[in-house]
Amino acid sequence: MRRSGRGKSLHPRPVGENREVRLRSERPTARREADQVRQAAQNPVQDPAAGPAGPSCPDGEPRRGRPRSAAVERAILDAVVQLLEAGETLDGLSIERIARTAGVGKATIYRRWSGKEELFVDVLRDIEPPDPTVSGTAGLDDLRVLLESMRTRGLAQRSSALLHNVFVQMKKHPRLWTEYHSTVIAPRRVATVAAVQRAVDAGELRDDLDVEFMGDLFLGPMLVRTVHRPEASLPEDLADRIIGTLLQGLAPRGRKPQATAGEPAAAPA
Repeated sequence: MRRSGRGKSLHPRPVGENREVRLRSERPTARREADQVRQAAQNPVQDPAAGPAGPSCPDGEPRRGRPRSAAVERAILDAVVQLLEAGETLDGLSIERIARTAGVGKATIYRRWSGKEELFVDVLRDIEPPDPTVSGTAGLDDLRVLLESMRTRGLAQRSSALLHNVFVQMKKHPRLWTEYHSTVIAPRRVATVAAVQRAVDAGELRDDLDVEFMGDLFLGPMLVRTVHRPEASLPEDLADRIIGTLLQGLAPRGRKPQATAGEPAAAPA
């Protein structure tokens, strides 16, 4: 007997067999989904603000955390400068607003800086002229480079209203000023004293005076002119003049200088 209807089998499958065929047709989809889950677990999506995942450690274990992204840090520093140039004060800035201006999350900032003090110090170092590179082997030559760097920073503070205003505000924040002093000013002083010590070792300076005291003698005139006397001139040869004057002494030529109570006598010949 012929059944009516096109495409229908003359011998229909049992109900159980139809269910088995349906399950077989669904297995590839389920398998693909499982494969996708495994692939996602092995290759997690990286946070674009945090940069790509870093390489493994030499011992084979993966590094903890993610390496910093230079582009993200640049965006954060620029955001702070942008807000300061717009008239915001250090007190008025918040991590949330900085993050929104930079287009990153607050967690991205806190992964790089513990708080506003550390971030502001890096902003200051970014907008200041960079610290000079010294040889690490010379004495007076390295000292001259360090003094010249102080002079150029003084000129930058005078010509940049932003830099000047930030320094004025920073001195009103003890925690921020302490952070800046310990991470920026103190290392510069250490570098200066080290250059003076190398000059002593090379026979360019006396070896019977305290090295830190001599360092203060070299730094003092430049510090007074760049910080305490904003109207004083900062000529290009100021570093050479300071070093030359100290080497020659301030006593009149041809007159033997008199030792004071606080000054040690010259070493015997």
